[in-house]
Amino acid sequence: MSVVLLPGFMLDAGLWEEMAPLLAPLGPIHHGDLFQDDTMQAMAARVLAEVPGRFVLVGFSMGGFVAREVARMAPERVRALVLVATSARGDSAAQRARRQAIAGRPADQAFRGMSRSAIARGLHPDRAGDMALVDRLRGMGDRLGGAVFLRQSLLPRPAFDDRLGEITCPTLVVAAAQDALRSVPESEELAAGIPGARLHVVEGSGHMLPIEAPETLARLILDFVAQAET
Repeated sequence: MSVVLLPGFMLDAGLWEEMAPLLAPLGPIHHGDLFQDDTMQAMAARVLAEVPGRFVLVGFSMGGFVAREVARMAPERVRALVLVATSARGDSAAQRARRQAIAGRPADQAFRGMSRSAIARGLHPDRAGDMALVDRLRGMGDRLGGAVFLRQSLLPRPAFDDRLGEITCPTLVVAAAQDALRSVPESEELAAGIPGARLHVVEGSGHMLPIEAPETLARLILDFVAQAET
């Protein structure tokens, strides 16, 4: 068995720096490539092609959207599914407008990186002023660059709420109580729609659960996988 980790928007393997060693008892760690494709389905197909056998699948935020597709496309491959700080809702009107604005920019317009204020909104209020953490998150976006920013920004995110019943593997949904980007009700909707899914809400963390509460999140995953295998 192995573990597949899928990051969120403009994040890379650095998101899992603290968690990867904690999850090592489950098997080899694979970091999903969400940087080359233009649809969730294509991203999911790449994950399935690059990772052999069965695996525990952990999807964070945008990665949770892809993880749902992986579980739907190849349920026999997913030993356990963990959806972290994510949603089954489609784009809002504001998000669609933002995508259209980005699509209308000149192709050669320079990518200046993710804004520190936008990154800070994804953190618990007590950590929003932690510039070392903000710069760490910003650095991931800088590494990925403008082409990935454009690709992920334009990625269609249709509603999935009417398809949640197609997910048949053991599923854990994890929300952050102080998440300003993905609400607890969105996680409740996921857990209610996926047959047999469990929900856990982590107190004291903002959206960036894998960095803000890595030990707590890792323990939830380890315990869930152990229970799913009994």
